[in-house]
Amino acid sequence: MSEDQDNIDAPQIGPIIQRQRKLRGLTLTQFAELSGVSKSMLSLIERGQANPTFAVLWGMTRALKIEIAELLDDKAVPAENGSIEITSASHTPEIRSADGLCRLRILSPPRLAGSIEWYDVEIDPSGMLDSAPHAPGAFEHFTALTSGFEITSGSVTKTLDIGETARYAADVPHRIVNRSKQTIRGLMILLYHK
Repeated sequence: MSEDQDNIDAPQIGPIIQRQRKLRGLTLTQFAELSGVSKSMLSLIERGQANPTFAVLWGMTRALKIEIAELLDDKAVPAENGSIEITSASHTPEIRSADGLCRLRILSPPRLAGSIEWYDVEIDPSGMLDSAPHAPGAFEHFTALTSGFEITSGSVTKTLDIGETARYAADVPHRIVNRSKQTIRGLMILLYHK
């Protein structure tokens, strides 16, 4: 590693977060409610006295409706008409289950959170994505890109073959299970009723 690389400072996320929050007219209390991060933690982060974890950063960017990468450049503005916004694979957020058997890559932009969200889902053998009910009226569409999926919504369970799409209520307990002996993959879209 060169001497120049050793002297590179980490980006100062706190002041950028504070500026973006104020641009949106949000109080710390409102920001805490939207992001799911405590008001005291947000205050520490904005003052540069605490570094956010990825999960906290993800909650803050979803509340601000911006991409994480935009914070690093401090240019959280909508893309111009006629432009193409690219998110690299390394900047695509991923959620993992506690046991590590389920991975959801978040493909939708944070600004659509709570309206429509879509995910690239991978589940290893014996893995299960067990979900509590989402907001009233929430609905999921799941397309199997491989076989081996079992979907349960409420008290109904169905299996999916390659290419099949299941549409089901997500405002009740629901789960997606891998019943095969290999890693399986699908595309999930979550729609919230407005």
